[in-house]
Amino acid sequence: MAFDLVQYFVEQIETQKPELLSTYSKQERRDQISEINALTLGKLISEWKSNSSKLYHEIVHHDPLYVEELARHLSTSSKNQSSLNRVELETTISAFLQLQLLELKQLHDTGGHNQNSIQELLLGQIEHLSGQADDWVWSTNMLTELIGSKPIIQDTLSLEQSMKEFNQMVSQNQHIDEDVSPVTTTPTWSKVVEPVVALVILWVLACAMCNIFA
Repeated sequence: MAFDLVQYFVEQIETQKPELLSTYSKQERRDQISEINALTLGKLISEWKSNSSKLYHEIVHHDPLYVEELARHLSTSSKNQSSLNRVELETTISAFLQLQLLELKQLHDTGGHNQNSIQELLLGQIEHLSGQADDWVWSTNMLTELIGSKPIIQDTLSLEQSMKEFNQMVSQNQHIDEDVSPVTTTPTWSKVVEPVVALVILWVLACAMCNIFA
């Protein structure tokens, strides 16, 4: 697995560029840094995949105009959904790209890298970037293979909460059962038999009377 440039760049931005996004809370600033870091590093990877020789040249021979071009493209993209306003976003993206390209050059020079090893390093970041940002980031920087990689967080009920809701449901059902009065129904067959029984009783009484007066 390639060295993790994703977290490395985040740490470098936080320490080397304290003025960036300084108006935000600590957590908001870190979230913005992580998001823009994914946006810009992903853009460098997609640029490498499109024209590796050109980006390798830009790493070795830094050109500020190239950074401005990439920053403008990312900040004005119709797919960009950053919460930052366009001016702040473009400025921040430029700062990220400058730092990332300078860090890559330093790694290139001190580590004895060449175009092939830089390619291995950059393309290896796709695995580290997976799941690190929302889909609009990958649509904007054209690293589309990562669309859908961020897991969807769903609220899950704890066992205790589930049992509590189950007990409440059972209790409510029991209460309903207690409120319903029992209804006694007369079987249909008894209505048919009643007249027959009455006739038998009358016949017995008549026989008894005859015996008495005989």
